[in-house]
Amino acid sequence: MTRHPDRADDPDRRSPASDSDVSTHVYLCTGCPLGCRLEVDATEEDVVEVRGFNCRKGERYGEQEHLDPRRPLSTTIWIEGATIRRVPVRTAEPIPRDQVRAVAEALRGLRVTAPVRRGDVVVADILGTGIDVIVTRDLPAVSPHNQLPAG
Repeated sequence: MTRHPDRADDPDRRSPASDSDVSTHVYLCTGCPLGCRLEVDATEEDVVEVRGFNCRKGERYGEQEHLDPRRPLSTTIWIEGATIRRVPVRTAEPIPRDQVRAVAEALRGLRVTAPVRRGDVVVADILGTGIDVIVTRDLPAVSPHNQLPAG
């Protein structure tokens, strides 16, 4: 079995796992448009080898997906005082996969007031993740007769 070159020669790492301790996991890489089928050999606490990638993003993606899977979240929230009822927002960086549903639920009833600018933080450190939720579109405030009624 081929070991990951950065790990196999590192004397500070624990001794290589026996073949019986290593299991293979398959992931579809979304790091670039190629969509490589990755095979990740891993023990319970470490990635031993990533195979099947055609770019460096794939290797990093395989390790990340196995050890700490994360997903970006994009949605909309209510906005008052604008010409539309909802404004698009996203997480500033991917959040842990197991918290996506909870973050979406936390944003469900959120309301902001216009004006908002792209990049404005609407929720800092959502659910203690250390990740902010930001606006992705500029929306100016409008006069009351140009507003849509609140939804």
